[in-house]
Amino acid sequence: MPVAEVLIIGAGPVGLFMAALLLQDGVDVQVLEQRGAPEPQSRAIGIHPPALAALAGTGVAEAMIAEGVQIRRGMAMAGGKCLARMSFAGVSDRFPFVLSLPQARTEAHLERRVNELGDGALHRGVRLTGLSDDGGRVSVEADSKSGTLRYSAPLVIAADGVRSTVRALQGADVRVKEYPDSYLMGDFADGTGFGPDAALFLSGAGIVESFPLPGQLRRWVVRLGTGDAPAGGPAAGGPAAGGPAAGAPGVDARWLMGCVRERTGLAIDAGTNSMLSRFGVRTRLVPRMVAGRVVMIGDAAHEVSPIGGQGMNLGWLDAAALAPIVSAAVRGQDVADRLRTFERTRLRAAARAARQAEINMALGRPLTDRLLALRNRGIAGVAAVPPVNSLIARRFTMH
Repeated sequence: MPVAEVLIIGAGPVGLFMAALLLQDGVDVQVLEQRGAPEPQSRAIGIHPPALAALAGTGVAEAMIAEGVQIRRGMAMAGGKCLARMSFAGVSDRFPFVLSLPQARTEAHLERRVNELGDGALHRGVRLTGLSDDGGRVSVEADSKSGTLRYSAPLVIAADGVRSTVRALQGADVRVKEYPDSYLMGDFADGTGFGPDAALFLSGAGIVESFPLPGQLRRWVVRLGTGDAPAGGPAAGGPAAGGPAAGAPGVDARWLMGCVRERTGLAIDAGTNSMLSRFGVRTRLVPRMVAGRVVMIGDAAHEVSPIGGQGMNLGWLDAAALAPIVSAAVRGQDVADRLRTFERTRLRAAARAARQAEINMALGRPLTDRLLALRNRGIAGVAAVPPVNSLIARRFTMH
C-alpha cells in the first residue's frame, strides 16, 4: 500500500497548486486524479491579484503572466457609449490587473511545477471509490487500469470539484441554493478593437460580458432569457465541463453571434468559435471544511456563481491558507486551533464571494426600459465618484 504524508484528491488548478505548495516545503505528497489527461478547454479564465500573489509563491506566476492578457481596465457600455470606466491600477502594487489565461494553460503551468518538485507525485486515471478515517490515518481505495489501488496517509485534502467524491463518500452536509439565471459563453476571434480591456454591456434584454484572451481571442458571456434555454439547471457542458451548449436546441455559436449583435451592436464571427458552454447557477456551501483527517477546499467545499470569476481564485486562497498548517502538522505540531481558524475564515470568505456573485447576477438581469435607465444612471453616477469607483474595483478583484 503506497504511503504518503498527504493525499490530495483532484488535480485541477486547486489540487495542483496545493501539491506544489506542500512539495516545495518538503512534504511527501501523492495526487490522485480520475481524468487520464488534462482538460483541454479554456473554462475559467480570470486570475485576481490576491491569487496571483499566492501563485507567485510557487514560481509559476511569472510564466503565466507572460502568456496571459493583463486586464487593467473595465468599461460599462450602453447604447454604443461608454458610461463608466474602472481602473485596477490601485488594487495592487505588484499585480494591478486581472490576468486572463485559459484554465487549460493555467493547469499546464501548475502541473509542470508539480512534476519538477515531485516526479511521480501525480497519478492520473485513478478514480476514488472508498475512504476510511480511523482517527489516526485515512485509507483510500481507488480504481485504475491496473486494478484496485490502496493508499494511506495521515491527512487527505479533497480538491475534487463540485461533484466531490470525497464529500459524497463522507456523507457531508452541503447547503445548495439554485438561481433562475442561465448563461451562454463562447470564445471567438477578437475584432472589437477593445484590446486588453474588459467590457460590460448594460442591455435591457440581459447583460453581455466580454473579456480578452491570449491569441487575439475574446470571450463573450450573455445572460439567457427564459425562452432561450430549457429550465432545469446547467447543461451537461457547463463551465465545470467546458463542453458544448448541450440541452439547448438552437442555442449555438450562431445564436450567440446574433444575441451579441442585438444587445451590443458589435459583430462576431461565429465561424471562429473555439469553445461554447451554457451554464446555470447554484451555490453550494459545506458547513464544515474540516472533518477528522479530511479537509475540503475549492469547489468541493464551496461553489459560487462563475459570474465575477471568483471560484478558482477562492480555491487557491484556501490552499494558500491551508498549506502552512498542513506542513506544521506533518512536522508533529498541534494544529487543531489553526484548523478551526482556517475553516472559519475560509467559509466566511466563501459566503462573501457568494453574496458578491448574487449582486453581479442581479445587476445583469433583464429590465424594463424605465428600470434599465435607472440602473444605468446609477452605475454611471457611482463610477464617477473616485473613492467609490476604487472601492468597487477592490471588491471586484477579491480584496
